[in-house]
Amino acid sequence: MAKDVGVNHETLRTWVRDADQAARPEAVEASAMEKENRQLRAWVKELELEREILRRAAKYFAAETSW
Repeated sequence: MAKDVGVNHETLRTWVRDADQAARPEAVEASAMEKENRQLRAWVKELELEREILRRAAKYFAAETSW
């Protein structure tokens, strides 16, 4: 079929999968939730890294100021 249309078979597979998801509203909603979850997980990772950097900086400066 892909050869008849003149596209790569993976491209056709992606189109079919996207069309199936568009036909099911709950699937679109689920994929939106999955996308949001990925974004939130990335944000949590970033915040944890920032917190660790601040914790180490506070520890360093606390050691510098002790007489």
